[in-house]
Amino acid sequence: MHEFAAAMPGVKRYPDRDRAVYQVGGRSFVFFRTPRPDAVDPETGERYDDVIVFWVESEEDKQALVLDESTPFFTTPHFDGHPSVLLRGSRVGELTRDELAEVVQDAWLARAGKRARETWLAEHQPG
Repeated sequence: MHEFAAAMPGVKRYPDRDRAVYQVGGRSFVFFRTPRPDAVDPETGERYDDVIVFWVESEEDKQALVLDESTPFFTTPHFDGHPSVLLRGSRVGELTRDELAEVVQDAWLARAGKRARETWLAEHQPG
């Protein structure tokens, strides 16, 4: 995940209490969240300490990911109306390398400026 996020153009990584925050143009697109009361283990009640937040382009994109039972993405009421999905670090291995790259790239595209998006998309169109 770190490899994909760092490889996107114009990205800066900020350590935040040992939790990476990846930004493009001053806007976060992927970050590692601190344990919060809205994301807990349903059996133990313990807060998840490995939640990663990925921005998405739209509510439709968010719902497509969280409602698809074949993916490990989820959301919480705290993120209602927020264009992002959550993923536990312990479940990253459930995604293929290509799927993870796509989620990171889509997060970057959701937050990058118009010119940066257009340039990146032009360079990465299937030819």
